[in-house]
Formats: sequence, C-alpha cells, structure tokens
Amino acid sequence: MTLEIYDTTLRDGSQQEGISLTVNDKLRIAGLLDELGVAFIEGGWPGANQKDTRFFERAKTELDLTTATLTAFGSTRRPKGDVDSDNQLRALLDAETEHVCIVGKTWDYHVSEALRIDLDEGVRMVGESIEFLKGHGRRVFFDAEHFFDGYESNPGFALEVLRAAHEAGAERLVLCDTNGGTLPTATTDVIGEVQEAFADASIGVHFHNDGGTAVAASIAAVEAGVTQIQGCINGYGERTGNADLSTLIPDLQLKKGLRPIEGDLGLLTPISHHIAEIVNISLDPHRPYVGASAFTHKAGLHTSALARRSDAYEHEKPDQVGNKTRMVVSELGGKASVLAKVEEMGLEVDMSGAAAIVDRVKELEHKGYHFEAADGSFELLVRGLGGWSNPYFDLEGFRGLPV
Repeated sequence: MTLEIYDTTLRDGSQQEGISLTVNDKLRIAGLLDELGVAFIEGGWPGANQKDTRFFERAKTELDLTTATLTAFGSTRRPKGDVDSDNQLRALLDAETEHVCIVGKTWDYHVSEALRIDLDEGVRMVGESIEFLKGHGRRVFFDAEHFFDGYESNPGFALEVLRAAHEAGAERLVLCDTNGGTLPTATTDVIGEVQEAFADASIGVHFHNDGGTAVAASIAAVEAGVTQIQGCINGYGERTGNADLSTLIPDLQLKKGLRPIEGDLGLLTPISHHIAEIVNISLDPHRPYVGASAFTHKAGLHTSALARRSDAYEHEKPDQVGNKTRMVVSELGGKASVLAKVEEMGLEVDMSGAAAIVDRVKELEHKGYHFEAADGSFELLVRGLGGWSNPYFDLEGFRGLPV
C-alpha cells in the first residue's frame, strides 16, 4: 500500500514548551528530515510570524530537498471574509510551495462558540479557501481540526465540512484528533465510516498524544487503510506532543513490512539525536528504538541469555535503526554481564576473574558506589583486580626547600 509520512516538527513540533527554533535551526532540521526520507515536511505557518515567513523565503534558494516535499501550513479565510483579500491565504501563496495544508474546524462546538458563526459559514470557509488555493495552482491538503470530537458531537456537520473540502479539490482529507483524547478503537470506527462516505478520497490522520495512544492510533489507522500519517520526530508537539515518528516509522517498517520512508532506516537514531541537539532538549534515553537505553541490558538473566542468542531479549536488531546493544554493570548482573562489558572494553578476563569482579561490584554497590554510568571506574576495577597498577609518575629527583 502507498503510505506517506508527513512531518510537522517545524510547525506543530515547535509548539512544544521549551522549543524555540531559529530559521537556521529549521533549515538544518528540514535537511535531516529529507535525508531520512519523509514524504512531506511542513515548514511552518507563513504570515503567522516573521520567523516562519523568513524560513520560506530562504528555503526557496537554500533548501535543496531530494526526497521530501516542502509544505506550507495555514488556516482557512477569516469568518465572513473574502478569499481574495485574506492575508493568510495570500501568505500561503507567497510561500511559493507547490503543496499547502490548511486547517478548518469540523467540530460544531468550535464553530459556534470559538468562531461564533453559523455552521453554514464554517462550511463555506473551507470550500472557498481550497478553491482559491487550487485556482492559484496549489495542491491542497485539508486538516480537519477536532474531527473525532466533532464527529461524535455532530457527525452530519463534520462530514459536510469534509465534503466541501473534497469537492473543492483537497487531495488529502486529514482527520485530526486535536485534543489527543480519542482511543484507537474509536478512531478506526470513525475512519471506516469516513471511507464509506468518501470512497474515492485519500484519507490521512493527525494524532496528538494526550491520551498516550498517538502511535497506537496511527498504526491502527494504517491498518484501516489511510494513506498519510502526520507526526513529529521524537514526538515533539504542544502539551504532551504529537505521534512520535521515531517510534512510528520503525514500527511500520519492521513490524508491518511497509516502506514509510525513502531513506535508510539505519539513519533514524543518529538523525533523531542530531535533531534533539538542534532543538536543545536532551533525548529521553528510554525512548523506543532511538534512546540510548532502548537496547541496554542490566539484569543478569537477560545478559546471560543475550550472550547465547542476540535476539533473546531484543525485539529487533538495534543496528536496523542505527542503535546498538549495550551492557551495564551493576549488583543485579552476573558473570555474563561482566564478560560482555569487559569484551566491549577490549579487555580480557576468565570466568574466575569475572566472578571476582561480580563479588567486588556487589560489595561496592552495597556501600553506595554506582557503576552503571561509570565505565572508567569499572575499567579501573577490572584492571586492579588483574594486578595492574598505574605508575602515575617516576621520581627522578627531589630537592627540598631550605628550612
């Protein structure tokens, strides 16, 4: 099946508390996402702020994408306004991207209470905006904001908005769980009903992670037959974040046998960490697939089994995503842990030596020492038990000071 990854790190991801990207940051991240091989990169919201407007200006000459397509994001025309004089739509055209993604409200509650307009005007805003952009040669995706909440509240209106977008020429109808609280089973039921209503439409999804199920919901949506998945690298995004593409991409490729990206999956971990450095937020070491601890083993039972079979306690081979197996030494480990760690360090010990090291580690950790993140200390311990000592200096001469 055809599946597109639409990355919105530069727009939705940048709305995470603590993230503030410069134009240079955005250009660098876009280049990394292109190297990874996502289909679409949402560059930002031109016209909403000077930074995003400047990004699209510079992208025209400085961003040389080879696999991804740059997309500009914006909203429909203003309520009771005119498309020809709408500044937001004009800013989308000025960005000069072939593809644009516009967001419109599909929850009647938001139309009546937030916009304070009637539902018919809400439908017209979507249809007229897409027709305007299509008339100026743009290819349009439609983000149906709050779709799952809106469908539960008023399915007739939610579908009417989708119909207006579809008939106006939107190439993707993207169903958004904007508040992030809809469970995967509920989303797939709705997706099925939308597919029945729009048999010739291409459906996408955009999940937030407020309920902790954004990745699971995205996978369920793929199984239901959607063609576009929107998300952010490392799960960045407002509140608790968006669907984490660092987890979702390998899940789809390794577990489902799909081809969600054009690049090498082995680049995922280094690119994930590189983007984290640019964003200036340390990557959670326990993040699936790309975290430093994703394939790290501590318990003696695990390391003993891994010494015999590499797949005994690893659900996938770490090198497939550019990560690696690590062993950490602690009082929970045994001789297998020590032997694996010693081999990793390029040292040699026999079984009796390993037993002595285990005993010494347990003795020291009981006293409060900690070797998990202290490879240097562990190496000194190993060398010391082997009889090695470090000659820090040789005394060649000494002359005392006069008394």
